[in-house]
Amino acid sequence: MDDPTTVSNQRNQSAPETPRLNLPARMSDSSVYLENLPSRTMHINRLINSNYNSSPSRTIYSDRFIPSRSGSNFALFDISNSPTSAEGKEDGSGTYNSLLRAALFGPDTPDKKDSLGSPACRNIFRYKTETKRSLHSLSPFGLDESVPGIIHSPVKAPRKVPRSPYKVLDAPALQDDFYLNLVDWSSNNVLAVGLGNCVYLWNAFSSKVTKLCDLGIDDSVCSVGWAQRGTHLAVGTSNGKVQIWDASRCRRIRTMEGHRLRVGALAWSSSLLSSGSRDKSILQRDIRAQDDFASKLSGHKSEVCGLKWSYDNRELASGGNDNKLFVWNQHSTQPVLKYCDHTAAVKAIAWSPHLHGLLASGGGTADRCIRFWNTTTNAHLSCMDTGSQVCNLVWSKNVNELVSTHGYSQNQIIVWRYPTMSKLATLTGHTYRVLYLAISPDGQ
Repeated sequence: MDDPTTVSNQRNQSAPETPRLNLPARMSDSSVYLENLPSRTMHINRLINSNYNSSPSRTIYSDRFIPSRSGSNFALFDISNSPTSAEGKEDGSGTYNSLLRAALFGPDTPDKKDSLGSPACRNIFRYKTETKRSLHSLSPFGLDESVPGIIHSPVKAPRKVPRSPYKVLDAPALQDDFYLNLVDWSSNNVLAVGLGNCVYLWNAFSSKVTKLCDLGIDDSVCSVGWAQRGTHLAVGTSNGKVQIWDASRCRRIRTMEGHRLRVGALAWSSSLLSSGSRDKSILQRDIRAQDDFASKLSGHKSEVCGLKWSYDNRELASGGNDNKLFVWNQHSTQPVLKYCDHTAAVKAIAWSPHLHGLLASGGGTADRCIRFWNTTTNAHLSCMDTGSQVCNLVWSKNVNELVSTHGYSQNQIIVWRYPTMSKLATLTGHTYRVLYLAISPDGQ
């Protein structure tokens, strides 16, 4: 058997002495091993120059992208960039960039200047200086006209409203009664007019006039109202009845009763028809049901002369000869809102198609005011004294404008811009009160 002491001595003599480290007492030399620097450098070079486990379908990317800003145009942003200092930095770091490129990509990699062409094209995300826009187009607010070099777009001329009618229709026997509603325009562009005891239809496309019905000498037409869609026309009579006509076939569909006195106001909401009477009541009628009316609304102390459903068909506004303006909903038989600011009969009523809950109302001869209400917040918004009896109100469907017709004493038609209530046009030509008003289906 060999002597272990002898074997140990032989190993110590054959192995060269390695320098010992000055380590703490708790650490041994075997726990720390340092490679020689030359062997470490050779190992890195072998990794760089060899195709170690290379995959043809995999692209190797670096973990950082440091763009070159030498091609950026800092003058566009009013940033001072000293080219001298920038060039000095690039020249000073050129040797380091070459060594790093050779170590990462190999010694045969072309320089970036050669691969990208001119230095002006080195920046990938270049700003286009050829696109020029004026400061006026970039500013969200108007610029002062006194600033030199700024070309302003021409100011839009105010819209001109024709002062003369493009069509005049004869209307013999048209009643001069403030509390009636004898004109309405359908969605099919047909105008219905109540003349005495007859109803006539004028087709705006063909200018053809058709006599729809004749109530006889014992009755007269007090109101007309087209359904929102289709060809059904409601006719309120002086005997307290409401007739439903199919205008396309000139045939009466049904007659509904319920009122004791004349029916001067009508308003449609889909298949629901509301009728207001001199007997101070409002009847809600469903033309699909067999009953003449579904419910009765009571609240006015005098004749009901104005009725309008809101555009969402949720609220009904009514005006009466008791100087009151009421708002009803679909389910109540009592008004949910009461407005008592007018000092004369309220016939003119209009809901805004542009703002939910905005309601306009006009008063008679002793009032002469147009008032605006917010039915959502139950607030009185504003009041405009027109100087004449307010007979009708219609809101434009296309722009935020309002049309009012007037009686005593100027008999004019006024186009207002809301909410400033500035007058866009005042139209004259009627020799009597402009008691009835209807707007075309296109809002023009």
